[in-house]
Amino acid sequence: MKKDPIYLAGIERSGTSLMYALLASHPNIAMMRRTYLWMYFNNKYGDLNNPENFERCISVMSQYTRLQKINIDVDRIRREFSAGERSYARLFSLIGDHFAERKGKQRWGDKSLNTEKYMDDIFAVFPRAKIIHMMRDPRDRYASAKTRWTQMKGLAGAGTKMWTESVRLARRGMEKYPENYMVVRYEDVVSDPEETLRNVCEFLEEEYVPEMVTMKGSPTHRDKGGNSSYGKREVGVISTDSLARYKRVLSVGEIKFMQDFCKSGMLEFGYKMDEVQMSWKGRLRYLFVDFPLNFLRMLVWSGKELIFDIRGRKLPARRLIKKDLVKDII
Repeated sequence: MKKDPIYLAGIERSGTSLMYALLASHPNIAMMRRTYLWMYFNNKYGDLNNPENFERCISVMSQYTRLQKINIDVDRIRREFSAGERSYARLFSLIGDHFAERKGKQRWGDKSLNTEKYMDDIFAVFPRAKIIHMMRDPRDRYASAKTRWTQMKGLAGAGTKMWTESVRLARRGMEKYPENYMVVRYEDVVSDPEETLRNVCEFLEEEYVPEMVTMKGSPTHRDKGGNSSYGKREVGVISTDSLARYKRVLSVGEIKFMQDFCKSGMLEFGYKMDEVQMSWKGRLRYLFVDFPLNFLRMLVWSGKELIFDIRGRKLPARRLIKKDLVKDII
């Protein structure tokens, strides 16, 4: 029996790239990266039974840089799509199946951030699909983002809300789809990769293969020393040096704010709370500066996400070779 796809989900800087490299090194699993098919294409072009709608969709796909990287065969997709069910799920399956075939593997997966938002849509059409949701200590996750991208500095409130929303979706996935949804902590992957991968493979109904830890299935990730915000690492090494790095990156006020709002999720997923020590001046600054600013940033992030969820997320023009094609997206 053919197995349905694997979706690797979670928010940025949560270890999705590392897990992608590990899964891509399994002899049965071909992993695509950041296609965002569910975010940018699902139901964006109307009923694909209408040839005009399908042609608009496939035209944009042919110019989408993320899909060009995996060398989609547009002519083959056209031929095969017209011979069967004309749905978005089947279109996505053809892209994945062709990719796995080119890799000489039996099963495909897709690592796209925030895929957990689309769990209901995915399981409705792929009832045997598996979603692996990466989780990371919210303080370390934000510290990694803050170090990697300067525009993230001062946005602990946004990072806090992003993490609590990820936790909400993780809880929902595990409760609603217990056989198909798994949360994996980044800390467990780097601390004990073999045991963690054995558990992941059992969930995926695949045999654990030691070569997974070599990351040879993702040479770009492996050879550049991973995707760490803290500098290049030794090639092929899974390091624990990013654990608790937040203590050297975040301010006391940022740590306190995140712990205040993330406490229930942190305790649920096994993250210990720090005892935060503040001077009287520090307390005043936290109460009248850090707290209100970060709380406002939480509200702003929530508002933007609500608008995106209502309107849908458009494929950025910068991701298209022909930038004017973006107007074709509904």
